[in-house]
Parts: sequence; C-alpha cells; structure tokens
Amino acid sequence: MAWLLEHTHAFQGGQVLELHVRKQRLFDETTGREIPATTIITAIIRYELLSGDMAAPHTVTRIAKMTMAGVTDFSIFEQEGADFSEIGVIHAEFSCDRLRFWFDPQGELYVICDQAEIEEVSRPGADRPVPAGATEWTFQAHTGDLPSVAWFLDRLDRAGLPCAWRPSKRTTRPHPALQWEGYLMLASAHGVPRGGGVFIQTYGPLDGCGFGLTVRASDTHENGISRLITVLAEIVVRSFAGRCLVGTQIMEREEWLERRAMVWGARRDE
Repeated sequence: MAWLLEHTHAFQGGQVLELHVRKQRLFDETTGREIPATTIITAIIRYELLSGDMAAPHTVTRIAKMTMAGVTDFSIFEQEGADFSEIGVIHAEFSCDRLRFWFDPQGELYVICDQAEIEEVSRPGADRPVPAGATEWTFQAHTGDLPSVAWFLDRLDRAGLPCAWRPSKRTTRPHPALQWEGYLMLASAHGVPRGGGVFIQTYGPLDGCGFGLTVRASDTHENGISRLITVLAEIVVRSFAGRCLVGTQIMEREEWLERRAMVWGARRDE
C-alpha cells in the first residue's frame, strides 16, 4: 500500500477515465439457483507526475488500470453537478485482511476488496494538445533496445507497405526520454510519398521500461492509413514483449495478439 501511494503520488490531479463493475455468479445444482461469487471493479486512471530538476522540469503521463477483486462493498455515487472522475486525493488502508480505497474525501467512489492489481503504460507528457478525434496506439516494451527508423522501414517494405520517413522539427525543448519522432508516409509505386502519413514518437527507458513508442493519426480514413497503423502494431508486438495502450484499454502482448486474431478470423468468415 505504501508503494502504491508513493509510486502514484496518490493519483493527485488524476482522472478516472472509465469504471467497470463485473459481477460473477455460480450455479448451485443443489438449489437450482445462481449465487453471487465475486465482484470485480476496474478503474482506468490517467495521471501526470512532474519530474526533473526545477530548472528543467518535465512531465510523465501514466495510464493505469487498477483492478480490485473480491469486492465486498463499494459505492459509486454522484450528486447532481458533481464529478467523481477528478481525483483530488485518495485515502487507502489495509486492515482485517481487506483493502479500502476512497478516491475522494466525500466517498463518491469507495471500494473494499480482497486484492488489487495495477498495470500501467507510461509515456512522456505531451507538450502540445493531441488533435481531437486522433487515433493513438502506444506500446511499452518491458526490456530491449529501441529499433531504428531503418528497422521500421525495412519491416514495412517486407510487409508490402513501402514508406518514406520525414523527421519532425521541434520548436520546444524535448522531453529527456524522447529519442526520435517524425512521419511514416506511404510511398506510391514510384517511391513518391503520398498523404500526411502516420506520426510516430519513440522514447527510451521510462518508469523501468526498455523503450516505448506512440503511433498517432488524425484521419484513419485517409487512403491506407488505417492499414499502416495495424501493420505497424503487428510488427512491434510480434517483435517485442511489452504492454499496449489502445484508447484507454491496457493489454499485455498476448492479449492484444489474441484479440487481433479474433478480429481477423471474423473478417475472414465474413
């Protein structure tokens, strides 16, 4: 519990993006009835931490999935005009073999559970707002070295999606973890780049990870962009062990691959 509060800085200034309540039941053959088995509450929380020295501070953005299992009591309550999604302070305690979490002083979000697990994806804080409606996919490798731009270009060429690379120009001081960033643009049959392409930003070790990258596109309906993002994700996830962030959903590499296989299987059936 002490580690959680120190690591997250008690989620101060964070925001609950999603909240899921799942109740599981078992069928009792003796009585012929379903009986409650367990309740699981999952909270997706985004929060930022300020790090670095006072002369050159920088932020780290974390998306956390906090899964609270064996829930014996909880409260989700919003009065008119209130919003429990903004976390001002969190209280937590461990007593009588139970974990207790208050995500605000008024108790609008309150959970008592047997165990809790937290998974996170970290990335450098954005120095510019993300365009509304943009599609993002983030991958954080557990270990390993960041591949080069040439590595990506070579893999995309093998996948039948030859691309050109255009590095982006910065007017502000970059986050110290950032490595390289720019645009992957699909090449025509003559090797000429077409369209705005896909923005890719990479970073080195952050929060104990090997490396990370974020892929972003403002318009996935543009010719070939959606497929380029999909192939990029496939290349990365099949080459490295790590964790994915798709929208607000955090998935381990194996879960992501399993879901992709289900999607492609459904498409083939159609």
